Amino acid sequence: MAEETKSASEQKKEDWMNSKWRPMMGWMYMVVCMMDMVVFPILWSLLQTFTHSPITQWTPLTLQGAGLFHIAMGAVLGLAAWGRTQEKLGGANNGGMQPVAQSVTTTYGSPQPVGMQRSMSSSMPSMRNPLADATSMPVFEAGDPTHRNMRNDY
Repeated sequence: MAEETKSASEQKKEDWMNSKWRPMMGWMYMVVCMMDMVVFPILWSLLQTFTHSPITQWTPLTLQGAGLFHIAMGAVLGLAAWGRTQEKLGGANNGGMQPVAQSVTTTYGSPQPVGMQRSMSSSMPSMRNPLADATSMPVFEAGDPTHRNMRNDY
């Protein structure tokens, strides 16, 4: 089969639509919210003032129907942002740049707790061995009690 050859302008149009639909959805949502929450209420008040009709409050159109418009747009924009993040992490359309593999290693210090250990260790006092570091040993004087409450020694 012969491959279809597209002109540069057709490729540019296709690329523009594919790359701009996410920002256009955001722009459209911003314009709709600005019109419905700022511009239309002002125009509604001015219209009522000039026609000498009784003043009533503007009811935002996008909040009717339990705000389904905002819920739907939140889902569309959220999924679009998540999808674009996945594309970037996969290396798609990064302008030819490849993702950099990040590797951080240290040669000093002790291993840090991970997972459940980290969350538990942040709320609990340190459970390290006091004999491992001679400087951490408490100095007992004559007359000190034979046992200590170490709950508050962090």
